[in-house]
Amino acid sequence: MHKHYNGLKTALLFGAIWALLLGIGSLIGGGRYIWIFALIGVATTFYSYWNSDKLALRAMQAYPVSEIQAPAMYRIVRELSTAAGKPMPRLYISPTQAPNAFATGRNPKNAAVCCTEGILELLDERELRGVLGHELMHVYNRDILTSSIAAALAGIITSVAQMMMFTGGLGGGSNNDDRPNPFAMLLMAFLAPFAAMLIQMSISRTREYDADEDGSKLTGDPLALASALAKLENGVARAPLAPTPRVVNVSHMMIANPFRPQDVSRMMSTHPSTADRIARLQEMARRG
Repeated sequence: MHKHYNGLKTALLFGAIWALLLGIGSLIGGGRYIWIFALIGVATTFYSYWNSDKLALRAMQAYPVSEIQAPAMYRIVRELSTAAGKPMPRLYISPTQAPNAFATGRNPKNAAVCCTEGILELLDERELRGVLGHELMHVYNRDILTSSIAAALAGIITSVAQMMMFTGGLGGGSNNDDRPNPFAMLLMAFLAPFAAMLIQMSISRTREYDADEDGSKLTGDPLALASALAKLENGVARAPLAPTPRVVNVSHMMIANPFRPQDVSRMMSTHPSTADRIARLQEMARRG
């Protein structure tokens, strides 16, 4: 399995949110309220760590499923987790026709794998096995802690930015309380892209290549994942997700970019191109 220094990345993410919150606190009221932002930093750190999986699942409105409700999904995940000698994650389904899947959670013992209704309808069982192998390797490579924390912290940053926007933000002592504070507007303009940049900087695209490779070794069928990725690209083109802030903050966790190409630039994309991933999988199959 590949190593991604996820402990260090998570620590850097926590440091980033602390620096941001304390920086905002130092600008409001001459720094008199910085202690409030320090408390927010402590609270969000613990909340993000313990609830990162819930935040991602809630963003996709996912619900837990039993073996009776999703027998194929349960059978595949049980077989693969047993083959890997690892705990079986909780299974969820998101009620959307956009075909996708993702894994989330703190560690392999507290992990969840989610498929959308769209992907379960689109893929055959062999292809679904390839996708679930990919997601399980995100769990076992411990990618999901960094991914989940990144999603939670990006959401917090965006919420702080929106709060600053709607409350008039900084300075607050003006007699013209109804006039928007230009500095707050500027802060909002920079914080929203910062949330996306935070995700881009902390989640390397190589993570997807490695999960493709490791997942294919687990299933023993790289061409199944290649076939699934080709179907997913076409499926997303037909039924893309709307790039709402909640979905954008968890989009990097999904196996395929869930948005239309015009909704996200290549520079800010956290996913490598599907064609490149398929070519690598085909080469892996040729090598045997």
